[in-house]
Amino acid sequence: MNQALDRRPKVHAWHIQEREYARQEERRGRRHAYEHIAPATTALVVIDMVPFFVSQSPYALGVVPNIARLAAGLRAAGGTVAWILPTGPPARSEFYGPRVAELFDHRAEGAPLRDRLWPRFRVDDQDIVVDKTAASAFFPGRCRLPHLLDQRGIDTVLITGTVTNVCCESSARDAGTLGYRVIMVADANAARTDQDHNATLHTIYRTFGDVRPTTDVLALVRNS
Repeated sequence: MNQALDRRPKVHAWHIQEREYARQEERRGRRHAYEHIAPATTALVVIDMVPFFVSQSPYALGVVPNIARLAAGLRAAGGTVAWILPTGPPARSEFYGPRVAELFDHRAEGAPLRDRLWPRFRVDDQDIVVDKTAASAFFPGRCRLPHLLDQRGIDTVLITGTVTNVCCESSARDAGTLGYRVIMVADANAARTDQDHNATLHTIYRTFGDVRPTTDVLALVRNS
């Protein structure tokens, strides 16, 4: 089969190196920074899961079920689900070149935000649906998400979506800088390659937050 045409869902072979686990265990006496979460003050942040990105990425297709499980589980426990959608300004043709810039300028002018989400997701009336005009959903002045989360008393964010090493990593870094407890969900983020994906997991785990798989996060929600 032509790999360039293969759009079957795939899951990253993710990992954190044992030396990084050992480093954190020595520093703080435990492997994971956040061993408990309160669902009422926790938000699942879903980055850029729109058809423009998801349909082109087997890995993005592969994380759809885990994101849906996290959304249903956290919502049922009283937490917040926030869907973040990319919106202009138009991509810079000087940087991307005219053809790619045109592809990236993929806004659906006038369409309701939730209609731009990947169609297999269920959006609840209590969910947050908001757009961003930068890579990070937490960069000041480029997305209303921090304000909306603060209104709900959110102190913990679960980062999911695509692309792991671009908008998801940017959002995780900025959320940590703003003082949120950050958990990047290892098997609910999607990059182009395992190498790209795991490099981000290493960076987040080492410096900006925690890294956990979906099953661990759902267990934290259920055991709260």
